[in-house]
Amino acid sequence: MGKKRTERIVFENVQILDAGAKGVSVAKAPDGKVIFIPNVVPGDVADIQTMKKRKAFYEGKAIKIHEFSEHRTEPICEHFGVCGGCKWQNMKYSQQLHYKHNEVYNNLKRIGKIEMPEFEPILGSEKQFFYRNKMEFGFSSTRWMTPEEVASGAELDNKNAVGFHIPRMWDKILDITTCHLQEDPSNDIRNEIRRFANENNLSFYNPRTNEGLLRTLMIRTASTGELMILIQFFENNTSEIELMMQFLAERFPETTSLQYVINQKMNDTIYDQDIITFKGRNYILEEMEGLHFSINAKSFYQTNSQQAYELYAITRDFAGLTGNELVYDLYTGTGTIAQFVSKKAKKVIGVEAVPEAIADAKENANRNNITNCEFFVGDMKNVFNDDFINTHGHPDVVITDPPRDGMHKDVVAQLLKIGAEKIVYVSCNSATQARDLALLDEMYKVTRVRPVDMFPQTHHVENVVLLEKR
Repeated sequence: MGKKRTERIVFENVQILDAGAKGVSVAKAPDGKVIFIPNVVPGDVADIQTMKKRKAFYEGKAIKIHEFSEHRTEPICEHFGVCGGCKWQNMKYSQQLHYKHNEVYNNLKRIGKIEMPEFEPILGSEKQFFYRNKMEFGFSSTRWMTPEEVASGAELDNKNAVGFHIPRMWDKILDITTCHLQEDPSNDIRNEIRRFANENNLSFYNPRTNEGLLRTLMIRTASTGELMILIQFFENNTSEIELMMQFLAERFPETTSLQYVINQKMNDTIYDQDIITFKGRNYILEEMEGLHFSINAKSFYQTNSQQAYELYAITRDFAGLTGNELVYDLYTGTGTIAQFVSKKAKKVIGVEAVPEAIADAKENANRNNITNCEFFVGDMKNVFNDDFINTHGHPDVVITDPPRDGMHKDVVAQLLKIGAEKIVYVSCNSATQARDLALLDEMYKVTRVRPVDMFPQTHHVENVVLLEKR
């Protein structure tokens, strides 16, 4: 027996009510179930065809829009709706901020169930496009065909693509002409690589058969104007690699760091790979308030440089430092926040699990002549213990900026044990932040909250919370 097909239902004239998680919108079906729908805007009235039926909800798509929401705007990107990247490009920016603010508020209220102060207004991004300093693109010899191309039945001679993975399709890449997320020369570099590769018959990677030369492309730019290009090759073909790298060196002479990787693993992560510098140095420099940070191919750095500065300024403001405090910076990464607040603190101790990040942090502190920061490697739940506190001192202020999963419960327990006067909690996921705030509620009161938008045109939002000891 074949797989049972989901019965598809069409609901007519459905009012789109709200923006939900992961950038999809929410409506109610006549039977009371929630419907999740992409590429529509709250306020639209549409006919919705269901694609999947679950116990408590449907997943659907709009097949006809009868009334357009006043919050709509025309998406500027030709790839909108297919690419899956900037899901909110059809929504006015003021409205995007409204829904981001609401998401943080609802998560803190519903999951945290804690008493909260009045929120400070969400900080929007001055740049709503071309704000990212890092982009990664995939190559594929079997590019994604648009519905129009499929319908036309025309045979394509060249199915090579360089662009983004289609959502939920690991082996299909959408060929991207113009992306509005990273400033030039980003689009030019990608398009020139495609042109040169096609003209010289350089093969594009096929993830199903595991063959092909060109695998991924990473472009990093900095507010200083420095530029990094890194190409990941699958096949180790010396002459073809040399041909491509030499072309890039001549075509984009302004490149600060031109690098490549030969990666023959099944996955394309570069963290365990040797990176070869073809021309220039193996890092670029980012600048913030006179501090310089080196960023190499494997470094983590906030992807919106301009907004990162605003985020760190709010964090420092919430910490209210006078120059006498011992500050702990948990999940310090490459130590950017630690160094940014150091001039207002007596001493800053940074802790991070990734050894390379700590090596970067130490190197950057040296470069910036900062002598009151110390950095330590280790998994937070193991390192951040009584011995560590006894050795390094009792913090007056703790800054914590954990990954999306939030803090490990042992870390939260240790924070309660230490009882620093203030904790500033920076989060890229207000749901896990709310869970942690509920655990800290027995000792700490939330006194300030400010969401920060780092990623316009998407549903992602950062949030900064100040907790003060009760």
